[in-house]
Amino acid sequence: MRRELTLTTEPIDEPALIAARTLSGQAGAVVQFVGVVRGSELGAPISGLDYESFEAMARHQFNLIFNQLEKRWPLESVRLVHRLGPVRTNEPSLWVEVVAGHRGEAFAACQWLIDEMKRIVPIWKRPLPPKEDGGR
Repeated sequence: MRRELTLTTEPIDEPALIAARTLSGQAGAVVQFVGVVRGSELGAPISGLDYESFEAMARHQFNLIFNQLEKRWPLESVRLVHRLGPVRTNEPSLWVEVVAGHRGEAFAACQWLIDEMKRIVPIWKRPLPPKEDGGR
């Protein structure tokens, strides 16, 4: 299984990621997930989220997750990009792509990956306060 992990402070460039996709003749499904920042956190308005991470441990935990994916599903590839630092409302903070021979495997693996990531990867988020209206 091909693996690609990117932790970055740069905006996620979805068209470039899609253009860089490589598929074998055996690929039958590509599941893509984009997580975007909502305009509220715990019911309060926010202007974005500030993500921070213990990056060495995050990479280690992602590697463990990728190892489990490889054991559980016959996947061709997994690519994951997670933003760090401030991410504004409606901007992507997470981009995941899972390529498999069949859609069931791709959907199941993508869902499990995201759930497991949220459970064990040391990436934390802090709400950014709403923007002041006086600055318009």
